[in-house]
Amino acid sequence: MKNNSIYQKKARPLDFLLTVFIYISAFFSVALLAGIIGYVLYRGLGCVSMTFLTTVTSAIKGTSGIAGNIVNTIYIVILTLLIATPIGIGSAVYLNEYARPGKIVDMVEFTTEILSGIPSIIFGLFGMIFFGTTLHLGYSILTGSLTLTLMILPLITRNTQEALKTVPESYRSGALGMGATKWYMIRTILLPSAMPGIITGVILAIGRIVGESAALLFTAGSGYLLPKGGLGFFKKILESGGTLTVQLYLSMSKAKYDDAFGIAVVLLVIVLAINFLTKYLTKRFDVRSRV
Repeated sequence: MKNNSIYQKKARPLDFLLTVFIYISAFFSVALLAGIIGYVLYRGLGCVSMTFLTTVTSAIKGTSGIAGNIVNTIYIVILTLLIATPIGIGSAVYLNEYARPGKIVDMVEFTTEILSGIPSIIFGLFGMIFFGTTLHLGYSILTGSLTLTLMILPLITRNTQEALKTVPESYRSGALGMGATKWYMIRTILLPSAMPGIITGVILAIGRIVGESAALLFTAGSGYLLPKGGLGFFKKILESGGTLTVQLYLSMSKAKYDDAFGIAVVLLVIVLAINFLTKYLTKRFDVRSRV
């Protein structure tokens, strides 16, 4: 019996080759990431300064900064999440907890998957025609945010659905058996239990918003000025606003490579921060890990 144990069997040559291939693949992935980060930091870290981060490009003042682009990126991230997050989470709750399995649910889920696979430039074309031209919003941060809402809705909805599916069925039956209403059960038990997955989906959506450029070129434009005080902060959403990725593209097209790599460093820091934030919040809101 002991001789037939899998621990006593000798490794076959094919197993050894596959193990080597796995280690090489893992090493290649790490080396590729380290190479990209190292090269971007090498080329762009010297271009990043306080002036670069806190001023806007001005031929009169002789400055070359990205403060306006940083503010525009923040505007678009916040506005897009304010629109997309409630809709995405609400849709997932309905599909997972209220809707009866059938053709309608299958059609909605299939449509969601199709939306997640459409190229971003097609979203940009649709956003420019519908939001910009038909609704007369023009090139504006609002137009870009509405377009990005369509892009990240599938991501938030599917992540929330999968997070809700991981909640044990006993949580539902136990709460309903104690006399709780369905909405109370969802609000106080299901959503807190699924919060790590929901937060992961939202933060991944932020990463996609920050890294998007094609759709925003058609919808948000390339404005780089800072909002004026007072009502200017609210009127800014109706004005053209280029994000960091849009400015990176424009800098490369104008052969301003130093500025482009400086923006790349800022974007790299933002993306790494988003990934670390995802890990932290996932552990922080994981109810089952604290039990």
